[in-house]
Amino acid sequence: MVRKPEGENETDRFLAVGRIVRPQGRVGEVIAEILTDFPARFQTLRQAFLETPGGPPRPVAIERAWLHKGRVVLKLSGVDSIESASRLRARHILIAREERMPLPEHAYYLWQLEGCRVVADRQGARREIGTVTWVESTGGVDLLHVATLRGEVLIPLAQAICTKIDAPGKTIVIDPPDDLLELNS
Repeated sequence: MVRKPEGENETDRFLAVGRIVRPQGRVGEVIAEILTDFPARFQTLRQAFLETPGGPPRPVAIERAWLHKGRVVLKLSGVDSIESASRLRARHILIAREERMPLPEHAYYLWQLEGCRVVADRQGARREIGTVTWVESTGGVDLLHVATLRGEVLIPLAQAICTKIDAPGKTIVIDPPDDLLELNS
């Protein structure tokens, strides 16, 4: 996950669901890496936003989309040649944040953990640790980057350590192993 600048900005209104890798075919189709846990959403997605360098995302119509070898092939309106598709390399396909897929109760998106207070609870004694600045996806156990008074601390986002996550209430209660907080501060 890439760090976002602090404060509300135009890109905070959007979530990336794909990243264009390269052109596909000769009529302006692109192949994109899937950045969502819900790839089936592309089959019904007809309107999205395209990241633009140095400017706000622009709306784009999706004429066709299909899954192919773990990626998605997209035909975007107005992109009709290999050359125009090539110019879109590395750009993100975005959706409005409010269009995200609903999650079951007690589930959350990683981005919702940013800004959460982290509180340690050891045998009933609570102490404030800091605030989550970002969540690093590692391919294994994700890491919470927590700003503390003594610097940044990394806390594994593991159920045995993060015992209670209240994303709407912006609080994460942890029961850290001995010396975890001192280990990486």
